[in-house]
Amino acid sequence: MTKRFVLAALGLLLLVGCSSSNDTATGASAGGGAGTGLGAPGAGGVASSELGGPGGRVTPGSQQDLEINVGDRVFFAFDSAVLDDAARQTLERQAAWLKQFPAVSVTIEGHCDERGTREYNLALGDRRANAVKNYLVALGISPNRIRTISYGKERPADPGHDETAWALNRRAVTVVNVGY
Repeated sequence: MTKRFVLAALGLLLLVGCSSSNDTATGASAGGGAGTGLGAPGAGGVASSELGGPGGRVTPGSQQDLEINVGDRVFFAFDSAVLDDAARQTLERQAAWLKQFPAVSVTIEGHCDERGTREYNLALGDRRANAVKNYLVALGISPNRIRTISYGKERPADPGHDETAWALNRRAVTVVNVGY
């Protein structure tokens, strides 16, 4: 009996220790506040040497590096493609990161919550992705390094049907292109 309890406790600890979600955003609010992604500087982030690949290191210039050390997503208010202050701060870190890795190209994915028609949300997702691209270009990143795509409401980060889920789904995600 004691052995079962110890094994169950160890299993639970292992499960809790290994669970995470890259779609959970720090600071996302019901009003569509901007999150800074996992481990953004100044947000209690984890140094790249503490996580990741071989030897516990994150490969510089990789998607994981972007997510952990910079933040890979920004959030939008309902029915908006306007970048707020938190989104602009995240994008400024992304621009600095992209300047550090000039061979890296990215795709900006525009996403929406489930409300509205498919067509409307595809157009809104496109405006969100292009708002991010235009801001990065204004910060000195070549437009040739940035693609955009809209997924509208087709790829929710949170499948829920409430304001908390919708706030997480109103986003633009920067994805490092592999073999671009």
